[in-house]
Amino acid sequence: MNFKEIKELIKILGESNISEFKIREKDFELAIKTDKYQKVSNSSFVGSAPQMITSSAPVAAAPAEVKAAASAPEKEENGTEGLLEIKSPIVGTFYRSSSPDKDAFVKVGDNVSEGSVVCIVEAMKLFNEIESEVSGKIVKVLLDDSSPVEYDQVLFLVDPKG
Repeated sequence: MNFKEIKELIKILGESNISEFKIREKDFELAIKTDKYQKVSNSSFVGSAPQMITSSAPVAAAPAEVKAAASAPEKEENGTEGLLEIKSPIVGTFYRSSSPDKDAFVKVGDNVSEGSVVCIVEAMKLFNEIESEVSGKIVKVLLDDSSPVEYDQVLFLVDPKG
């Protein structure tokens, strides 16, 4: 990737709603992060220009454990009345399994209990296991594998009666 392409990419990302972008090509790695959606104390949002971080050497990932937040039932207008949400407690990249050759932690129809691992969110080269704080049956997975995820974004819908 040349400088002109990187400059154009930064411009596009600055105009979009994306707050984090990563690309890897052979020995080249580029990560662009903005603090567009970072919350401030008065509950408003702050916007700023993208920051560019590059690295040519891979960094080993260390596992960490983080609990996901569950919210109150959704409103009836979304067709999800009575369902609980499992949300991401951090910004990062959503992974359904611990590695590409492994099965997903949970699938639609699986029962989960409090404390069971439902996914991994990678943040700053750390892989954080996200645990459910609710019990029930997974009725919907809201993200594709390797998707960027924002803080407090809903990852799964759970039927507590399941």
